[in-house]
Amino acid sequence: MTAASPITIRRARREDVAFIVGMLADDPLGSARERITDPLPQSYYQAFERVDRDPNLQLVVAADGEGAVVGCLQLCVLPGISSQGASRGLLEDVRVASHCRSRGIGEQLVRWAVAEAHAKGCILVELLTHQTRVDAQRFYERLGFTRSHLGMTIRF
Repeated sequence: MTAASPITIRRARREDVAFIVGMLADDPLGSARERITDPLPQSYYQAFERVDRDPNLQLVVAADGEGAVVGCLQLCVLPGISSQGASRGLLEDVRVASHCRSRGIGEQLVRWAVAEAHAKGCILVELLTHQTRVDAQRFYERLGFTRSHLGMTIRF
């Protein structure tokens, strides 16, 4: 791995949506879910507006020294009744542009999100990663995450 690339982590803006969707689509699982067209479907922009308005959600991007978007993630703060009314953080859609991987960008993003969740009073941070993403699982374990649950989904 090369030295960590200097990045800036900032709140995502509407003009970042196409870059974010491009990163989400840049693997076999994502390419089956996302629709990359020009122009991008309005559903992505509508979703961005909903996320941007929700105070419990933070969609952020990693920008390189020239300001180009090279990574993203969404931090969800989930209030709950369990654990004496504690909140927990959920990481979603952690991605680094394929041409920028192995530069420490993902690690910087995840460490930022963990610190942010802790600062917001979360007692834990959790995430799901697809069972086929073995490299991602090793990455998260290297950052201190442990296998603790079995994830299950229903798709509609």
